[in-house]
Amino acid sequence: MTQPPAPYQGGPLPGPGDPSPWARPSAGPDSAPPASGPPSSGQPNSGPPSSGPPSSGQPYSGPPASGPPHSGSPYPSPPDVQTLMPGAAPPEYDTAAKAWAAAPPPPKSMQWARLLQLVGLVAFIGLCGLALLVIVGVKIGPVALAVGIGSALIPVPLLVYAFLWLDRYEPEPVKYLAFCFAWGACVATFVAYWVNSGAAKLAEQLDLPESLVAVLCAPVVEETMKFLGPLLLFWRRRQAFSGIIDAIVYCGLSATGFAFVENILYLGGYGYAQGAEEGGGALGGATGVAALFFARILMSGFAHPLFTSMTAIGLGIAARSASRPVRILAPLCGLLLAMMLHGAWNLMASLVQTHSPLIFLYGYFAVMMPIFLGMVGYALWLRGAEARLVERVLLEYVRTGWLTPPEVAALATVGRRLAARRWAKRFAGDEGAKAMGAYQFDLIRLALLRDGMRRGLGTAPHEIAATLEEEHRLLEAIVAYRLVFTGRDPNAPQAVWDGRLYHVAFPDGVVRAVVPPEQPVVPVPVRLAPVPAGPPGFGAPVPPGYQAYPGYPGYPGYR
Repeated sequence: MTQPPAPYQGGPLPGPGDPSPWARPSAGPDSAPPASGPPSSGQPNSGPPSSGPPSSGQPYSGPPASGPPHSGSPYPSPPDVQTLMPGAAPPEYDTAAKAWAAAPPPPKSMQWARLLQLVGLVAFIGLCGLALLVIVGVKIGPVALAVGIGSALIPVPLLVYAFLWLDRYEPEPVKYLAFCFAWGACVATFVAYWVNSGAAKLAEQLDLPESLVAVLCAPVVEETMKFLGPLLLFWRRRQAFSGIIDAIVYCGLSATGFAFVENILYLGGYGYAQGAEEGGGALGGATGVAALFFARILMSGFAHPLFTSMTAIGLGIAARSASRPVRILAPLCGLLLAMMLHGAWNLMASLVQTHSPLIFLYGYFAVMMPIFLGMVGYALWLRGAEARLVERVLLEYVRTGWLTPPEVAALATVGRRLAARRWAKRFAGDEGAKAMGAYQFDLIRLALLRDGMRRGLGTAPHEIAATLEEEHRLLEAIVAYRLVFTGRDPNAPQAVWDGRLYHVAFPDGVVRAVVPPEQPVVPVPVRLAPVPAGPPGFGAPVPPGYQAYPGYPGYPGYR
């Protein structure tokens, strides 16, 4: 068997027009892992690339071969694979469990400064929530508070599930989702309560109508406070925002938390407590709660998330733009639109008290419902557009041999992703299903990271270094996850992918080149051949401002 390349010892990296001194790595649902090590010093490409990092100094013995053929399989035996992939070796791990145990866990690091910031933030949010709970409890009484909490809690799981469903394609960390919800429920409501109460007292002293506070003050304060939580997350964890979908999810959860606490005050105070006082006992209170529940939950439970989604669109545009003016103006324009929409809603509710209720009904069905349905349609379209973006970007990795066409096609829909996980579980057990899920998630992150490079995001030297380091981490994680479920299907035909063609070993023992179909079959367990670099222009272009990661010249577009 040919010897793997020696560890990289430094020296100049090959340019775009130079012949590649090492094999280009590839990837697939049932394939050998791609290389992550650079070429050997002064040696020609003599075999498959290593899959260990060059810094380790431990060259890998070769990519894994497929598992033994099924007893009744018509496909050639493993020795025929050696003719396709010289130097191929058996899988490094004989079981999926061992491969999964060896896969790198997500990076975790906790510094004392970050820990203190986190503890301080959690304490601040908790104190705001506790203080508001005590204030409302004293104002409306413990019974009304309990009724308000129970009634206001009913729509929360449905709204949270709607945002989590929207976020299924690229799920965000739970801690960030919980932060946004807690910010809206505790901090935003606490500040808005005191500001609105102070504005109401000031309006009373100046003999101004109370509706003026609802139309002019409340929208400005509430929308600003709901926005500040996701904005803080965007400032401190910008990588958590990959586009408008993420911004809608974060801002929507902040608005859901705000609406939850606000509904406690309305349903418990204006509903139960006021109804019990005016209507005589618990029956009057229950009647008041039912009336307000219909108006605030069933009819307008979407209001706060709808208003804040306008801000989310601006924040999402800023997250994917390299233009500084756009990053500043887009969120401000979205926030202004949210304030205007919120103010219009409160204005319609105020006019009901002095004019005909038909004004509110007209505004509700002719204005608000079309905006709400349009926003739902836009969010669904964005969800599909994100999948199409991933397909387009990952084609660069297909052309350079990192991925196969079916591998990219398997990410197009949630149904295909679940089918790939079922396939991995069938041949590699629970570890295979977990590895396939992590593998798919990292591929999506890789596509979004690459798209950010193409858009010119993060061109500062430290941001470029962080981006390249993240791509390096994702590619190494993909290699490790792939080891869990590759080479474990005994019925798979022996085949390799070279970046342009399939080379399939037919039952008669002859290896034939097959052009990939326009509609890839999903999933297709295919190995990947160590082939030389493609013709000029075959790989991905280098994004402006990005250079090769030190010692890793083989990443697409990083030569």
